[in-house]
Amino acid sequence: MMIIGLTGGIGSGKTTVAGFFKDLGIAVYIADDAGKRLMNESPVIREKVQELLGEEAYKNGAPDRKFIASKVFQNKQLLEQLNSIIHPAVEADFKIWRAEQTSAYIIYEAAILFETGSNKKCDLNILVTAPKKQRIQRLLKRDDSNLTEIEARMKNQWSDARKSKLADFTIDNTKLEQTKLQVAAVHDKILKAGKNSEKFC
Repeated sequence: MMIIGLTGGIGSGKTTVAGFFKDLGIAVYIADDAGKRLMNESPVIREKVQELLGEEAYKNGAPDRKFIASKVFQNKQLLEQLNSIIHPAVEADFKIWRAEQTSAYIIYEAAILFETGSNKKCDLNILVTAPKKQRIQRLLKRDDSNLTEIEARMKNQWSDARKSKLADFTIDNTKLEQTKLQVAAVHDKILKAGKNSEKFC
């Protein structure tokens, strides 16, 4: 079964694109959601995160995401250390999930797919893009974040130009109807790639 990586800068709408693939019957694993769930559920992760960031990283038994973001998105070393706690747990969780899937291929959606090298574990990779201004507007409406916080998070992700060199497909998520058409076209190409290559059998 093919694993298709799906990524995009914060606010690009990669989760929206993932939803369109779901509509086509494709199973989608959202790595960021899994990471949040595991941070809530795993006492081992909780202990490690608190060792790294302090007791304040959890409030009333749950991760204080605003506090955590304020620490790691201003400190690259702390962000890397946090990722080294979360990502192995997500990878183990993904392997269990993958074994249960039966769709023609599966999608692994992650915000920092290329930055962590996770794209190398995928057979093909999709990059979702959108103009920076539009991405910021989406985030201001969606998240309880200000412009400074958003730009700090953006600085910790690669540029679209850098990621596009590693992507097999690029989807411009500016207008939803056009995005749907692009997803359908990419879906057809992935199915054909699977049929035409022994690598994906």
